[in-house]
Amino acid sequence: MPIEVLLVEDNPGDAQLTRIALEDSKISIHLNVVEDGVEAMAFLRKQEKYATAVHPDIVLLDLNLPKKDGREVLAEIKSDINLKRIPVVILTTSQAEEDIIKAYNLAANCYITKPVDFDQFAKIVQSIENFWFVIVKLPPE
Repeated sequence: MPIEVLLVEDNPGDAQLTRIALEDSKISIHLNVVEDGVEAMAFLRKQEKYATAVHPDIVLLDLNLPKKDGREVLAEIKSDINLKRIPVVILTTSQAEEDIIKAYNLAANCYITKPVDFDQFAKIVQSIENFWFVIVKLPPE
């Protein structure tokens, strides 16, 4: 069975870079992409058009999102008994210390700043893949 990844990313270019970086994977990964925080929560709660959505093994979450930002999404995930065990990796352009502190205070599993260079971005995504999908034992649904 593939690793189910939910990418919450409003920048189509970054979403495509993530998809490309994961395509070279030696393990089977299924990437689901939503563009804002409202869609992310609907996906995770299997609401409306996401009624048949799969339970993700991990969430890659941008902080700066339309409708509902990543901080709100993170807080909702970690306070929901049915979702809080899903690892959430913050993958954002923000290097602000206050964002890093707030993310960890809201129980983010890790915080990664996106590099602007594609090769560096690909290395980051491959590092996430290696750590979270090969080394770490993920919780069952």
